[in-house]
Amino acid sequence: MSEEPQAGYRPCVGVMVLNKDGLVFVGCRVGYEDDPHAWQLPQGGVDEDEELETAALRELLEETGISSVELLGQSRQWISYDLPEGVAKGWKRKFKGQSQKWFVYQFLGQDSEINLNYTKHVEFSQWRWVPVEEIINMVVPFKRAVYESVVSEFSHLAKPRG
Repeated sequence: MSEEPQAGYRPCVGVMVLNKDGLVFVGCRVGYEDDPHAWQLPQGGVDEDEELETAALRELLEETGISSVELLGQSRQWISYDLPEGVAKGWKRKFKGQSQKWFVYQFLGQDSEINLNYTKHVEFSQWRWVPVEEIINMVVPFKRAVYESVVSEFSHLAKPRG
């Protein structure tokens, strides 16, 4: 179990948001609407000296407009993946890939709170709620092992709540 992100990897956070029905928020990456593997959970880099949960909440708000959440848990360890050739070319000079700490939140708001245009740097063009086991096959193949780890660790939390 690692307490620090893997050396040579960009430190990031990932966020799984569960609604009252136990479904998971997924967004489709802008510009990839025809790709069935362009769906992912909110994620992003950690700013220097930023607390991990602060980064998770910031990324969630920036990418989805969601702020009405309650923390249910965080991953026991950092999960890393390599970036394939041609992806994030600017990063490849500095990072081999990303090392992520994952957070899972219960969404306490209404769907009307979700705003993909919350900031001018829009990440997602569309969104939906899906069963937790479906997200593994919706993500790009190079992130699939990460999502398998996240689903394995957090799927027990994906249940309807009163």
